[in-house]
Amino acid sequence: MDLKQLKYFLCLAREGNVTRAARQLNIVQPALSMQIAKLEKSVGKQLFFRSAHGVSLTPAGETLTSLATSIIQNVDHAQEEMARLDGRISGRVSIGMITSAAQSTLAASTAKIAARYPEIQLLVCEGYTETLVEWVATGQLDIAIVNVPAGKHNLIAHHILDEEMMLAQGRDNKAVLPNPVPYKKLKDLGLVLPSRRHGLRRILDAAATEAEIALAPRLEVDTLSAVCEVVATTDLITVLPGIALYPHLAAGRISAHRLRKPSIQRTVAWLTHPRRAVSAAMSAVMEVLTEDLQSAASSASRLVSR
Repeated sequence: MDLKQLKYFLCLAREGNVTRAARQLNIVQPALSMQIAKLEKSVGKQLFFRSAHGVSLTPAGETLTSLATSIIQNVDHAQEEMARLDGRISGRVSIGMITSAAQSTLAASTAKIAARYPEIQLLVCEGYTETLVEWVATGQLDIAIVNVPAGKHNLIAHHILDEEMMLAQGRDNKAVLPNPVPYKKLKDLGLVLPSRRHGLRRILDAAATEAEIALAPRLEVDTLSAVCEVVATTDLITVLPGIALYPHLAAGRISAHRLRKPSIQRTVAWLTHPRRAVSAAMSAVMEVLTEDLQSAASSASRLVSR
C-alpha cells in the first residue's frame, strides 16, 4: 500500500459513493476503483461492501480507517515540521465551529489567516457540538470549537473564553424590562430560541431548571443570524451569547440586557485529540481565532444596557 491509496480509501470511506469520491479527488472513477482494488489485494481484506446505492465499510475497512487516518495525519505533521525548520508555517488544518462562534468572526479571521500564513490550507465547517466532538475523536477534524462541557469525551480542551448569555430585544420593541432581568421573567415573554438539539438551548434549559421554570418559545430556530433578524423585526425576545448578538448590537438594531438569578455563562474551548500533536499551523490558526473571538465577546459586552 502507499499514501495515495490510503488517501483515496479515506475519501471513499467519507463520501460513501465512488462518483462523489472521484470528483473530490479530481480523478476518473475507474482509476479510483483500481487503486481501491489494489489496496484490498495488498491488505488481503475486503474493505467495502458494494451496492447499487454506494459503498459502506466492512469491519476490516473500519479498522483501516482509524489506522490510515493516523498515518496520514502523522505524515502531514512531519511535512509541517520540516517546513518550520525553514521558518515557514504550512500545512492543512481542518476546524469545526459552533455557529455562534463562526458567524461572529469567521470571515474576518479566515481573511487574516490567509494573509498572514499563505502556506496554510484551511478547511472550516459548522456544526453542533456533539457532531464536532465526534469528528475530532474519529480524526475527521483537527480541531473543534465548541461549548463546554461537551458531554463525555477523551479530548483535550483549550480554553478560549467565558461569556455571558444576554437577553435581547428589538430597538422598536415596546416591552419595558428591568435591568438586569430576572431569569424567571422569561416564562412571561414571547421567545425565539434555538431548538433543544442546540448546545445553547441546553445551557438555557439547565438555567431554567435551576430557576424552577419551563421555557416555552413561540419559535425555535437554530440559525442564530435568523434568530437575531426575527428579534430585530418583531416583538419576540431571545437569549444568546454576546458574540452572536454583536453584529445587530453594533448596528443598533437590537438592545441587550443582563440576566440574574441566575446569570448565565457559557464557556467556549477548542478541542484536540490527545494522540495528535498540535502542529505549528494549528497553533497559528487558533491564535488568530482565539484573539478575534475574545475581542468580539468583549466588544459585545460593552454594548449591553447597564
